[in-house]
Amino acid sequence: MTAPMSFPHRPTRRRLLAGVVAGMLALPLALGACGDGDDAAGDGKVELSFFWWGGEARAELTTKALDLYTSKHPNVTFKKTWQANQGYFDKLATLTAGDDAPDIFQIDDNFLSEYATRNVTLDLTSYQNSGKLDLTKFPEGLWKYGVVDGKLAGMAMGENTQGLVFNKTKLEAAKQPLPATGMSWEDFIAWAKTSGAATKVPGTQDPSADYKAFWVWLRQNNKDLYKDGQLGFTKEDVTAWFDLWKGARDGKATPTADVIHEGNATDVTKQLVVTGKALTSWVWANQMPELQKNTKDELGVVAYPGNPSAQWPRASMYFSVFRGTEHKDIAADVLNFLANDPEAGKILGTDRGLPSNLDIRKSVTENTDNPAMKVSVAFEDEMQSKFGPAPAVPPKGHSTVRSELIKAAEEAQYGRATSAEAAEQFFAASQAAIAR
Repeated sequence: MTAPMSFPHRPTRRRLLAGVVAGMLALPLALGACGDGDDAAGDGKVELSFFWWGGEARAELTTKALDLYTSKHPNVTFKKTWQANQGYFDKLATLTAGDDAPDIFQIDDNFLSEYATRNVTLDLTSYQNSGKLDLTKFPEGLWKYGVVDGKLAGMAMGENTQGLVFNKTKLEAAKQPLPATGMSWEDFIAWAKTSGAATKVPGTQDPSADYKAFWVWLRQNNKDLYKDGQLGFTKEDVTAWFDLWKGARDGKATPTADVIHEGNATDVTKQLVVTGKALTSWVWANQMPELQKNTKDELGVVAYPGNPSAQWPRASMYFSVFRGTEHKDIAADVLNFLANDPEAGKILGTDRGLPSNLDIRKSVTENTDNPAMKVSVAFEDEMQSKFGPAPAVPPKGHSTVRSELIKAAEEAQYGRATSAEAAEQFFAASQAAIAR
């Protein structure tokens, strides 16, 4: 297993200029003096620090893939460190504010813009243009979802999209129709009410607190969650969204507020479609296998209601290179290897989402014996022809916007605020979050 959290001491030319750090993510000005070439020790050996979050299974797979790279490039070794998701970004912020930043690190779209706009991430565009970072087998919308202010700030290591997961077993037992891609929101809520009455299980989790659902709904109404780094919606849009789900709650299409609150938890194992407290949950489609592991009932997945072109191929997570690394070329080559080498693809599998390289995705999924994975892949393949253009990567403050939506929606769900009052709360908090 990998070593405890620590990163190798940087050479003196990488050390901070005294007094430069002004905040957790401030990039040392001294890094601007670093050259573009790769420095190696006198014996030609290079050690790259590599930092990611995840469980032990991901740590084992990532270690095997990096060891494979070393077997093919004996002069390159890795200082591998990982930790659980909780606290990861606090640690990454501390590392990038000091002189111990990892050469390569895992990141997601909650923080990519924040790190990119603070010049923490290396612009990978030149490597893409030269073919040293080959993204030609990636869906275009997927690799573009790593572009911030015209710079390729991260390479997508997996793809997912929004997925409405439903309990197929309970619906078929009650002789109820299954939800289908393309249902309108109103038809879906009516279906949830009818199916819930027939199965004695509420038809759907209330997704008014779910930013993914709100985002898709906005795009279907010619709006967006963000536009040009600002909010892409109005208070009136939020009010209409909250009103839609108040009507669903009043019509008994959803569970009660206390149960909805359980479903608002991010833990996949607590999703209501798994705990048997709702027939559907609003998740990422690549979570299907994990959901299926936690229930004996058969699950299925379709797109969110409305026009499916509002959905896009989202990077489930990225690998980024630290702008101040002294081994830029090698780091870019490592990314290229992890994304495009068939052996590495076989090792990494679908742990970080469906492989970004479509050839490797096909190879990996054809050889899986996991039925839920096959369902997830089939859905993602079906969506390729339906996806609309990817939006811009969310701006800094996005993680706060997500949490503020939960707070405001729960005020409305519990009846402590009207839809308009909750919308006002969310809109003001969101404006403040992205203005920081």
